Amino acid sequence: MRVTEAGEPSRRKALWLMGAAGLAALSADGVRQSAKAPHADAPRTPSPPGPRPRAIIHPKPTPSPRAPSWSPNQHVTAVKPKTPIRDLSELVPAPPPKTIALTIDDGPSPLYTPKVLDILAENEIHATFFIIGEQVKEFPKTTRRIADAGHQVCNHTMTHPLSLGHLSTKQVRKEIVEAHDRIAQVTGIVPTFFRAPGGNWSKATMDTIAEHGMLPIDWAVDPRDWSRPGVGHIRRTLLTAKAGNILLCHDGGGDRSQTMASLKTVIPKLKKRGLTFVAL
Repeated sequence: MRVTEAGEPSRRKALWLMGAAGLAALSADGVRQSAKAPHADAPRTPSPPGPRPRAIIHPKPTPSPRAPSWSPNQHVTAVKPKTPIRDLSELVPAPPPKTIALTIDDGPSPLYTPKVLDILAENEIHATFFIIGEQVKEFPKTTRRIADAGHQVCNHTMTHPLSLGHLSTKQVRKEIVEAHDRIAQVTGIVPTFFRAPGGNWSKATMDTIAEHGMLPIDWAVDPRDWSRPGVGHIRRTLLTAKAGNILLCHDGGGDRSQTMASLKTVIPKLKKRGLTFVAL
C-alpha cells in the first residue's frame, strides 16, 4: 500500500474501530513487527470496559483571505491591476519604505520547503509562497505548515503549465480555479495573489484571476535558481535587491540545495542593509 504524508489511514482506522484492543495493537506494532496476525475467522477478544477512544478532530477554518503583513486590516489593490506587479510600490496601500518581498515558487516540497521555513524562522521574517495545486494535494501537512507559520500562500496553477499563456480559456480557468479551491480547502486561506508559471501571461489568465479577486505578481530580481547556476551566482543576484523589489526563488521542482545555501547568507546581509522583508 502506498504511504503518503497521512501515513497508513486504512490500517489506523481499522485499529481505532476495534477500540482499546486496537489501540494496544497499534502501540505494540513497532515492537512486535514479526508477530503473526490471527486468522480472519478467529474469535476476537472483547474490549475491556471503559470509555471508547475518541477520534481527534481538526476542524478546518472557513477559508478567508490573509491580508499582507504591512496592512493587516486592509486588502490591497494595484495601481494597474491588469499589469503584472514587479515592485511593491505598485500596490495600494504600498508597504513602508525599505521593504522587499521574498517569494518562493513551485512547492510545497517535502524536502526543501521545511528547510526554507526553518531559514525564515531563524531570521524572523515572512515570505510569500506561490504553490502548485497538485503539490498541495500530495503534501497537505507541509502546505498547512507554511500557512500556520504566518506566511502568505498564493496560487501558482494546478499543474504548473509553462504554456499557460497559450492555453484555451477553458484550460486556463481549470488550472487556476482548481488550484484556488485546493489551497483554500487545505490552508483555510483564500489566495489573493497569482503568479503565472514562467511569467507567461495572457488575457484569459488576467480575466480569470480578476474574477477570483487575485492580483498578478511578477518579480524584479530573478537569480534563475531553478537552473542551479551555483550558490555564488544565486547569492550575488539576490544581493542586488533594492527597496521595493520582489525576489524570486524556488523550493520545488528539483534539487534546491543551492537556493537553501544562498538564502542562509543573503537574508541576514539584506537585513543588515536596513531592508525589511514583508509577505504580500
